[in-house]
Amino acid sequence: MTPSSALALANLAAASPLPAASAPRPSPRPGSLSLGPGPAGLGPRRLVAAAPPRAFFSSSPYQPPQPEGFSPHREYGLVPMVIETTSRGERAYDIFSRLLKERIVCIHGPIADDTASLVVAQLLFLESENPLKPVHLYINSPGGVVTAGLAIYDTMQYIRCPVTTLCIGQAASMGSLLLAAGAPGERRALPNARVMIHQPSGGAQGQATDIAIQAKEILKMRDRLNKIYQKHTRQPIDKIEQCMERDLFMDPEEARDWGLIDEVIENRPASLMPDGLGGGGLDVPSLGGGSGGRGREAEEPSAV
Repeated sequence: MTPSSALALANLAAASPLPAASAPRPSPRPGSLSLGPGPAGLGPRRLVAAAPPRAFFSSSPYQPPQPEGFSPHREYGLVPMVIETTSRGERAYDIFSRLLKERIVCIHGPIADDTASLVVAQLLFLESENPLKPVHLYINSPGGVVTAGLAIYDTMQYIRCPVTTLCIGQAASMGSLLLAAGAPGERRALPNARVMIHQPSGGAQGQATDIAIQAKEILKMRDRLNKIYQKHTRQPIDKIEQCMERDLFMDPEEARDWGLIDEVIENRPASLMPDGLGGGGLDVPSLGGGSGGRGREAEEPSAV
């Protein structure tokens, strides 16, 4: 190589830009094994662990896609306020606190630890207020974390208050288990609701021994959930195991035949009326005979 050629190559190398930074590696999917890069030239790549394993009991993959810019925090951040006027003045409640006064508890959206903490606290509070009066649990949920759902389930069985359940929208996965866990004869669904059951899903990562431990645990959890369904639906365990193998969607009539609910309702029954409308606190106009609400009861024997 001539001196002039060497000088030209040196100038070209000096003028060349630095190599562009490589694109960031995509983060490993939860519940999967990923190979992380090791130090350059110092040996093979090693296994990198991401988030700790967790079992889910949810139908969230089947939810419709949200519009661009959708933020669940923004959507749930706008909570309507209710103004009550009494002899002592006005008082403002957020809508869920006002419903809590009527012993109504709502499970809306995915079931996670924060949701479970709120629902458990409300159930315990309502039991302390009146341990014999029913609590009404309204469910519209695609499911969620197994341990969070079981915390709500155990509290429902723990408190002395009977807990009525009502499915509005959907009760899928862990939501269906909570729906079935209501007091006998007090489990209901609205006509256009849907119910879905399936086995839990999850994942694990790490060493082979750790993955085996998590696999054993999720199988044990599946058996426990099947036994809970058997307790509340009276279905044979073999049928439950077969139906839970894949997603099983049901309309309210099918859910009633399966034993997940007791009845399908279109109008509010008398047992779910708020205190002020339950018969004693409101003077209902007569509909032919009698006074107050008695004429209506005579003409309409069933409040359903």
